[in-house]
Amino acid sequence: MRLTVLTAAIALATASALPMASAGEGMWVPQQLPELAKPMKQAGLKLKPEQLADLTGDPLGAVVSLGGCTASFVSPQGLVATNHHCAYGAIQLNSTPEKNLMRDGFNAATPAAEIPAGPNARIYVLESIQDVTGEVRDAIAAAPDALGRTAALDAAEKRLVAGCEAVEGYRCRLYSFSGGNTYRLFRNIEIKDVRLAYAPPGSVGNYGGEVDNWSWPRHTGDFAFYRAYVGPDGKPAAFAPGNVPYKPKRWLKLADKPLREGDFVMIAGYPGNTSRYALSREFTNTVEWSYPTISRHYKALVALVEAEAKADPEIEVKYASTVRGWENVLKNYDNQLAGFERIGAVAGKRAQERAVLDWLAGRGADGQAAVAAHARLEGLLDEERATRERDLVMAQFGNTGLVSAATTLYRLAIERAKPDAAREQGYQERDLSTIEGSLRQMERRYVPAMDRKLQRYWIDQYLQLPKPQRVAEIDKWLGGDSSKAVEVALNRLGRSELVEPDARMKWFAADRAAFEKSKDPAIRYAVAVMPTLLELERQRKVRAGEALAARPVFLQAVADYKRSQGEFVYPNANSSLRITFGNVKPYTRLDGNRQHAFTRLEQVAAKHTGQPPFDAPQALLDAVAAKAYGGLADRRLGTVPVNFLSDLDITGGNSGSPVMDARGELVGLAFDMNAEAVVSNWMFDPDMTRVISVDQRYMRWIMQEVFPAPQLLREMGVAPKR
Repeated sequence: MRLTVLTAAIALATASALPMASAGEGMWVPQQLPELAKPMKQAGLKLKPEQLADLTGDPLGAVVSLGGCTASFVSPQGLVATNHHCAYGAIQLNSTPEKNLMRDGFNAATPAAEIPAGPNARIYVLESIQDVTGEVRDAIAAAPDALGRTAALDAAEKRLVAGCEAVEGYRCRLYSFSGGNTYRLFRNIEIKDVRLAYAPPGSVGNYGGEVDNWSWPRHTGDFAFYRAYVGPDGKPAAFAPGNVPYKPKRWLKLADKPLREGDFVMIAGYPGNTSRYALSREFTNTVEWSYPTISRHYKALVALVEAEAKADPEIEVKYASTVRGWENVLKNYDNQLAGFERIGAVAGKRAQERAVLDWLAGRGADGQAAVAAHARLEGLLDEERATRERDLVMAQFGNTGLVSAATTLYRLAIERAKPDAAREQGYQERDLSTIEGSLRQMERRYVPAMDRKLQRYWIDQYLQLPKPQRVAEIDKWLGGDSSKAVEVALNRLGRSELVEPDARMKWFAADRAAFEKSKDPAIRYAVAVMPTLLELERQRKVRAGEALAARPVFLQAVADYKRSQGEFVYPNANSSLRITFGNVKPYTRLDGNRQHAFTRLEQVAAKHTGQPPFDAPQALLDAVAAKAYGGLADRRLGTVPVNFLSDLDITGGNSGSPVMDARGELVGLAFDMNAEAVVSNWMFDPDMTRVISVDQRYMRWIMQEVFPAPQLLREMGVAPKR
């Protein structure tokens, strides 16, 4: 189920007075920027702060969303800079064992040689933000019960989005803030023709790999370039040979002044989700069950794929992006768990919540509604905990390639029989191109033999569930708990015609009756299990409707309490546009080891072992040995800087975000955080939280000395130096 706003409703935000706004902590919504003028100036901003309130002006107008990562225009010809790992899916999609772009990189000599990033690749250019709180809250308030509240929010969201998208070429999204106290409608130009222009070899873009992930010092050239294309009329259009580069109104200039320790920096981007205002029991559930469980499963899945990939290069290539995603998550979770233990986070969260509840108790009748809302939210959490094991296993099994295709296609047929406004989100007319794209590109990320092993893994996990959490339809489909029964079921499933792209496209257009008459084994599974999936979805909607009544009340109380204590009041991340600002700043580890703010070119060569992930290209090693700095050396460092630290506040979704200096010029791209900082999704630690970014001077050096792209350097207005 794709409850975009209901999921986001957990986030807390407010645009009211900021009693202690300062550099570092805080992912600020654009509406708060006027109130940040003084602290931003104190931190070193040279621009007029009100300039940053213009979302379509310079520099914010250059910042775009990729729908999971952030990027920015860096030329008037639609060139877009982002992280290598953000473009990795496109790089993998265009790779084969014989022509492996993940390993060798990609460099289009001309725009004509650029290649499609994939049918679902998108660039979203923000055009406007509209406050629609009154309309949405009135609709929710008029609902008769919990399920009605969920339906009312869903209907309001669809109505607002449909009106916003009435003009072709736009993609709109409703965001919830303050736990449902505020709603804003974001309108974006949706660019559908996205092409890969440049990606360095993996030994640059992923230097250090998972060994160095979430750690410092780093030496990773985590950058790549897309280009946005539109139709000849300048309007967004699907990929076509006759499309032309998009001409953005704004683009970032690469900084011409050296970035130094202590300098002002800011990041604009689309951070995914933080949970700094979660209930303490929600946090405890995460620490004690969610993170350890998911990490354990992902480690097993990584090992499973890697074992098969040793004998089959096709599996290695097609599952590379998937495995990298698993590895990133599990390492993040493991680091967070270590950090939580280090800082006593569970006890800290409980103490914070106890302080809020005591404050509410002291307010007498004025605090009773919030106390009751807190109790209701805890009750909802108990309901979710009762089936958490089942829900995880079913979701993961449902995401395996063949099963996902079958259930998605059947659900689409069910929804298509309804008027568009009555369909479940994710299955409306606006979503059909995305579904079709996923079905078509499945071939590039799917190997039947590997998919079967992943299915087997999750079925084995299902068979370990407590009996009360088992699902009758799945038990019937399996036909028994024995290994033989599972093999028979998987053999049957594997005979589905949906393994073929043409068959998937045939069923993409089929109606519900055709599915329910089909003898195809994967479709039969989807038809059998769908009533259960729909009932579980209804139960989630009821809980979401209960939360819609309770969470805004309690989270408003949390905000009021924090203001009363003179503390920060800023938004949880919810994938909407945010600004964070601070300074280039080193840190000292817990063992007393002081870290430098910059890493250096020579350290890349010193780290080289000749074996992945420390297998720097020979051209890089030769250039370092020759001290061929190409005019890009920093005078104080005596060499080219590679990565740098800053005390900013980001999370997943910020990857690829432009790091800008005091004049709004591009000094780097954010791509990671140090291991000590990953706890910041739940609690911000100003002494230890650091953002890791690739320095634009290293990007230019790679494009000049190692994997030359003089055509792109000239396009960005920085002709190669010597």
